[in-house]
Amino acid sequence: MNLWQAFIEALESLSSNKLRSGLTILGIVIGVGAVIAMLAVGQGAQNTITGSISGIGTNLLFVFPGNFNEEIRNPKPLTLRDAEAVNDPFVAPSVAAVAPVIQGNVMVSYGGDQTNTQVAGVTPIYQQVRNYDVTEGTFIEEQHSLGRASVVMLGVDVADRLFGRREGLVGETIRIEGQPFRVLGILAPKGGGSFGSEDDIILVPFSTAQARLIRRSNRERIDLLLVQVIDAESVKQASEEVSDILRSRHRTALGADDFTVFSQEDFVNTARTITGVLTIFLGGIAAISLLVGGIGIMNIMLVSVTERTREIGLRKALGARKRDILIQFLTESSMLSLLGGLVGILLGWLIALIVGQIAAANDTPFYPVVGLDAILLATLFSTAVGLFFGLYPANRAANLEPVEALRYE
Repeated sequence: MNLWQAFIEALESLSSNKLRSGLTILGIVIGVGAVIAMLAVGQGAQNTITGSISGIGTNLLFVFPGNFNEEIRNPKPLTLRDAEAVNDPFVAPSVAAVAPVIQGNVMVSYGGDQTNTQVAGVTPIYQQVRNYDVTEGTFIEEQHSLGRASVVMLGVDVADRLFGRREGLVGETIRIEGQPFRVLGILAPKGGGSFGSEDDIILVPFSTAQARLIRRSNRERIDLLLVQVIDAESVKQASEEVSDILRSRHRTALGADDFTVFSQEDFVNTARTITGVLTIFLGGIAAISLLVGGIGIMNIMLVSVTERTREIGLRKALGARKRDILIQFLTESSMLSLLGGLVGILLGWLIALIVGQIAAANDTPFYPVVGLDAILLATLFSTAVGLFFGLYPANRAANLEPVEALRYE
């Protein structure tokens, strides 16, 4: 028996029991569709998260006080003097710009509305380093920092909660911790980031935050140091230069840094690892339904062997070999799983499309991605399921004795 003849006979056999074949295929359809959809959602989540991290800025280093890997006794804080030292082009030639930041949480109010949000005291270079755009108004300038001006940049989430709109707000006066501040501009939306929502924030001049909003015992202390590198190839070199400068200034022992330097690539790799594990986990759960579908194929094929015992005996009596019977039943089981896999791919794509539409309707930048690798994986896996679970029924049919099969009622 050649493969084409086995294919034709398998089609005839499956079409003679359309309802039973359809219900068997349905198990594979659901399994493949679930796998495709889960992998698409996982890939979309990974793209969204890594895109948000990349949108934080270009070629950035994040310098945090304290050592995240081990506890250090009496760590020194990061200071403005540290920022000035890192910004020295002779000591750190790979550094393009440095932006010190102090942060805190404040109560912001306008009229009868108020909200809690994060405030960051920043310098004018912060806009370049963090790659911020302004939808209206202007960003904080040097004169605002020198004069400790009471001006504020609003994130769109804060603007929505206080005013219910994002336009025509320049010149309005809001209160931060009861103190009046004039709205200088509105920050362009950035979406979610590695540090929470990038839009639920307000920015004020560094000197203003230092003097009036975020009071510290050490006025030189900063919470975060953002370092922009001259190009992507120099990130590693810049990280070493910054570390060497801070070790020298803080006089730390070898391997006992009281600061931590992260690059964007570190955040991206961490995010990829987390989303990759979640994607595999979701795909594994979805694959269980494929196994259930495979068990359904085995069940139906065993029923088919029982129903066609006399037919098998007659075929073997007329000269059919064991291999011919084996190929016949394996072709049927593989066809069931392959048809289910093809329909399942369409179902998975449709589910991913619906999830993307729901996310878009809720203004969430989330786009599930149905990759070719996921389609090939689901197709090959569904075919393998059909072969695996069809092997026992096919082998059972092939081993039937012709005489006993012909006598079967």
